[in-house]
Amino acid sequence: MRYGEETISNFDIDRDLEIWPNKYSKNYKIKIILPEFSCLCPRSGYPDYAVFTLEYIPDMWVVELKAIKLYINSFRQRYISHEESVNEVFDTLYQKLQPRWMKLTADFNPRGNVHTIIEIDSERFEKEI
Repeated sequence: MRYGEETISNFDIDRDLEIWPNKYSKNYKIKIILPEFSCLCPRSGYPDYAVFTLEYIPDMWVVELKAIKLYINSFRQRYISHEESVNEVFDTLYQKLQPRWMKLTADFNPRGNVHTIIEIDSERFEKEI
């Protein structure tokens, strides 16, 4: 196993997702585009690919970029649906970062004449709970 594969396969969200203190009290938006998300369809095993766009206004914490890259890459060999993967990423990052606002958009590549876009926005999400 190559070092990158080993790092990804051993990634532990609680141990390896680094978050850093936010040094600024003002509102500012961070936008992270992750164009190489991949996972495996839980039914067929076919690969699914997506562009994840994470936007958030930090409060006390920001996510370290290499850590989020490894986290997203850790889905590569997982059998997980579009909806489940997006909700898991959103819930995990929202819980750990506790941002003032966060939005995650996942634009999955078309497969079998179906194009899926999933969007979770904390402003709408919190109002619905």
